[in-house]
Amino acid sequence: MELLKGFLKALQLIVSLDPEVMEVAGRSLRISLTSCLLASVLCVPLGVLVYFLDFPGKRAFINLVQTLYALPTVVVGLFVFVLLSRKGPLGDLDLLFTPTAMVIGQVILISPILIGLVISALSGVGREAYETAIALGASNFQAAVVALREARYSVFAAIIMGFGRALSEVGCALMVGGNIRGFTRVLTTAISLEATKGNIELSLALGMILLGLALSVNAVLNLLQGRYR
Repeated sequence: MELLKGFLKALQLIVSLDPEVMEVAGRSLRISLTSCLLASVLCVPLGVLVYFLDFPGKRAFINLVQTLYALPTVVVGLFVFVLLSRKGPLGDLDLLFTPTAMVIGQVILISPILIGLVISALSGVGREAYETAIALGASNFQAAVVALREARYSVFAAIIMGFGRALSEVGCALMVGGNIRGFTRVLTTAISLEATKGNIELSLALGMILLGLALSVNAVLNLLQGRYR
């Protein structure tokens, strides 16, 4: 009965566009989208380079990247915390417990996923498109763009998976963001806090929004995969 009451109250908070709920949800989206955009700009070209270039230790590098798919969020959080702390190498920037620190942590967290899945996407297409473009007089860059275009749906799916990973993580956000109300509090950290405080209605509302966003991400991913097939 208490759960039902909490669920109905959560629906009321969402339907009424409760300012606190909307603020936390909006901040979560901004931070995760920024992280995903930055990681994509860095990692998609890197994944293309790794796939098409031959270099010593390439197989070992790809294995390391794939191993890091399951990189614990608290480990990333600890690394970024030490990096940005007062005694750390970037301590003078005073970025700890800011949204910027959370973005840095999420970029590090999802980068292995993007690099690995871009490599897998290009592997699925093969080198035929690249070699055909080269034979027709294209430069290496132009040929790589052609191959990337052939794998675009799988690459988009990789980016969406990275966004979902960033949106749902809690350990890194808590360690480097500090869960500061009105500044660094996001959906996952707010759910954890409100649940421990006994504020079931608010935590359920935030959880429903997070679940809805996760379902939306999954729906887009399935749509892209369907088109790719």
